[in-house]
Parts: sequence; C-alpha cells; structure tokens
Amino acid sequence: MALLAADIGNAHTVLGLIRDGDVTADWRVATVDRHTADEWAVLLRGLLGPALAEVDGIVVCSTVPAVLHEWRDMLARHFAELRSLVVEPGVRTGVPVLMDNPREVGTDRIVNALAASHEYGGPAIVVDFGGTATTFDVVSGQGQYVGGAIAPGIEISLEALGRRGAQLRKVELARPRTVIAKNTVEALQSGMVFGVASQVEGIVSRMIEELGAVPDDVTVVATGYLAPLVVEECRSFTHHDPWLTLRGLELVYARNV
Repeated sequence: MALLAADIGNAHTVLGLIRDGDVTADWRVATVDRHTADEWAVLLRGLLGPALAEVDGIVVCSTVPAVLHEWRDMLARHFAELRSLVVEPGVRTGVPVLMDNPREVGTDRIVNALAASHEYGGPAIVVDFGGTATTFDVVSGQGQYVGGAIAPGIEISLEALGRRGAQLRKVELARPRTVIAKNTVEALQSGMVFGVASQVEGIVSRMIEELGAVPDDVTVVATGYLAPLVVEECRSFTHHDPWLTLRGLELVYARNV
C-alpha cells in the first residue's frame, strides 16, 4: 500500500506516491485556485489511474487557503474511505518552532525542516526553489526550526522583468553558455541563473556565520522543482533532495495517523 502526499504551492502542486520513504510515482500540476473539489477529484483520479487502488492514506500541506478549502471538501466527499491528514497548526510534527509567531510559518517549511533533520541531522539549511519564492529554512542541531528567509522566486522574477522591461521578453529558464552574455536572451538567463546562485551562496554563508557554526558541519539541502537549474552553480550545497517535502509529509502522517 502507498501514501499519497500533496504539496500545494502558489504556482504548482506536487503529488507523489510514497512507500517507506521512496517516491515511486510523482506528478506536478498547476495550482488553480478556481478549481472546485469535484474538479480536483477528477484530476487526481485521472493522474493516479489504477494506482489509486493502492492508496490507503492522503497527507496534504498547502500555502493557498482557497485551494486547501476545496481539498478538505474533496477528501470528505470523494475519498472519505481513506485516512487523511491536513498539516496545519496543531498537528504534531516534532519540530519546535522558535519564531515570534509560529502559526504564520508555512507548513511546507516546517515539513522541510522535519525531513532535513530526520535525513541529515542538524544544523541544516534547506533552500526550496519554487516558482513564486525561494525559501531558506534553518534547523538547529537539536532539530528546532530557528527561522529563515524568503526571496522572490526565479519564475516570478523573470516574469516581472518581461512585464516591466520595454525591450525585454520572457525567455526559457536555462543555463546560458557564459556569464558574460552576448545577446539579450542569454543576458536574462545569466542574470537569473548566476544571480540566484550568488544570492543563495551569500545568504547561506551569512546564516552559517550567524549560527556560529563551522561551515563543514552544516548540511545545506537544495529542493524544489527549479533546484536543478542552479544547484550545480552553488558550491554551498551538500545535497540535492527533490522529494524532501514529500518525505517530510510522510513523516508527519506517520506521527499523527
């Protein structure tokens, strides 16, 4: 049997079938906040197909309240026979959140912190490359979530340049041939790829310094669907873990259900 994990972000929803920590199938779809519970149910059944018969539980985290509302309705009406868990404030994660207001921290960030602490130990820094935001989350050596940072995501930055720049346009997100570009397309790509890589290295370096830790003792994990674009350009990463959030959701599910 398998667990269906759903990470609902602002731009995309990542779904995965997990068996004992292994993601055996995965999908990424656009997060459409106008979808009804019935439409989400049709989408899930279509993606899973015969594999739906193997699912015995569903776990969800979301940063989009409107979509989460429809998912709650969908789980109650279309998948009532399955055990389900929505990760939200009050759900046991085992991660102490040392923030001014712990309830305002995105559940996906807490899930990432749990997975990083479980898989790699602490101290650790998780850099999650989403389209809307790039988030940095710091886990102490005791497994505590101690804070982080949020920067504009690669896709949203590129879209803003295309909208506001009179002679600029949207280009493919790809690594250019060189940092010193010879045309506008590659100049945009250079600014995005190498600019984000330098931003990551700068923030991670400052975080490690603020922790008072030895750099070699800190695990730095890259995750998120845009991580492959820049992970090879950052010397600070020790691991690339594309399914960190999904495995963290499995850990939370096991602790609660």
